Amino acid sequence: MSDRSGSPAWVEHAIWWHVYPLGFVGAPVRDWDGTSLAQEHRLTRVIDWLDYAVELGASGIALGPVFASEGHGYETVDHFRIDSRLGTEEDFLALVDAAHDRGMRVMLDGVFNHVGQGFPRFQQEIRDGSGSWFHIDRSGERPTHRNFEGHDELVALNHDNAEVQQYVVDVMSYWLARGADGWRLDAAYAVPPAFWAAVIPQVRAEFPEAYFLGEVIHGDYSQFVQLGTLDSVTQYELWKATWSAITEKNFFELSHALGRHNEWLEKFVPATFVGNHDVNRIASTITDERHLAHALVVLFTIGGTPMIYYGDEQGFRGVKEERVGGDDEVRPEFPSSKDELAPYGWPTFHLHQELIGLRRRHSWLHAARTETVELTNTALAYRVFSGEERIHVVLNLGDDSVDYRISGPVLAGEASVERGRVTVPPHGWVVLG
Repeated sequence: MSDRSGSPAWVEHAIWWHVYPLGFVGAPVRDWDGTSLAQEHRLTRVIDWLDYAVELGASGIALGPVFASEGHGYETVDHFRIDSRLGTEEDFLALVDAAHDRGMRVMLDGVFNHVGQGFPRFQQEIRDGSGSWFHIDRSGERPTHRNFEGHDELVALNHDNAEVQQYVVDVMSYWLARGADGWRLDAAYAVPPAFWAAVIPQVRAEFPEAYFLGEVIHGDYSQFVQLGTLDSVTQYELWKATWSAITEKNFFELSHALGRHNEWLEKFVPATFVGNHDVNRIASTITDERHLAHALVVLFTIGGTPMIYYGDEQGFRGVKEERVGGDDEVRPEFPSSKDELAPYGWPTFHLHQELIGLRRRHSWLHAARTETVELTNTALAYRVFSGEERIHVVLNLGDDSVDYRISGPVLAGEASVERGRVTVPPHGWVVLG
């Protein structure tokens, strides 16, 4: 059974807690000699935090790379084996069972645009020239290969090769058969949509309830979803507009992006977020702590499938830098227990709970449209609606109160409502029913 967007019906209620496993469990990323660390069973540390994720309000866990790789996880060498730095396949199956026991879904990160140089088939083709899984040029003194965005350690696959297509079908099916519920397709934008259209329908035929989310940054999202037969893509355009509008005090940018977001929602429901493993932490981007809540209000009151990057719910800070180890700040180890989390993070956690609770009570928000009602550089009032259902949201970044002719009970935030008018205090926000 599917919803009107074509995605499995369960996605309507999905809120993902996004975890980068290697960082989360403190596994070595660079200083590792390749020897097996499976006996440490680090992946079970994720199980220890599932109750926390449920308490937050998440209904699924989106895992970063868990398959055997050479470093940060995105240079895969064996898609059928759990990375020994994380543990074993038995550890993974235990994680899936524990998540499902709590009513949580599990989404895996599929890196199918490229592989690591240690990938056996690549080594074979370099060595003896057999096969065409890769684009190898032998015209020079030594063979060269196509790579991903200039990173030679990431060897681009030949997506026109039928054997490569079948390999990805087999990988996806293998892990879905072991309990996974969906796939995030890494660097999907770098792969021809025709490849996804050749692969995904074959997997759906056996696993009709699986969810397929493509990582797409720029371009025509709707066309990519349609041509690639995906369920959704990552809404980077709205991510950028949200933090940029708040930090620059330019709500015109956000209002425009919300209009574009409506266009995407006509065809599919995007995956929405304010942070992930590839970008600066939202609490480091929006440096005025009074305005961090505004980004979260947008995330949880508009149409989309929200994703929360682990630690953002605690106000973690971190900046991504273009250097070796530049991802470390945004991919940190999580503590062993809640008691070790800093006290300053819990108000942000409780705000997430409040907004997720609101979204749970208004599940129609998943595919809702947004209409701007009032707009200035520092204040934005918008209506969110689906059929007869509607709420109003007012965001105020300014030093003065804002006053609008909008009425209704206060669902979240702070404001005074009197005689059909709402007054939102400086730097405040409110959601009205």
